[in-house]
Amino acid sequence: MCATLETISRMAGSDKRKQSLYFPEDMLKEIQDEATRQDRSLSWIVQKAWKIARKEIMKYPSVNEFPGEEDEKEIA
Repeated sequence: MCATLETISRMAGSDKRKQSLYFPEDMLKEIQDEATRQDRSLSWIVQKAWKIARKEIMKYPSVNEFPGEEDEKEIA
């Protein structure tokens, strides 16, 4: 079962958009516990986590870039 974390993200300056993110319950609990420990919002914790992990995550290939797998369009 997944729980949701609703956030308001800043897009293009002051434009704010509400976005629902889905996390496994245990992960959300960890995020909530860390937010409480740091006396910060859930949004702040997730934003900081993204900034820290972003460069590493961007190294992952897209779903169409896995080596050795043929693109279905090329097969047809």
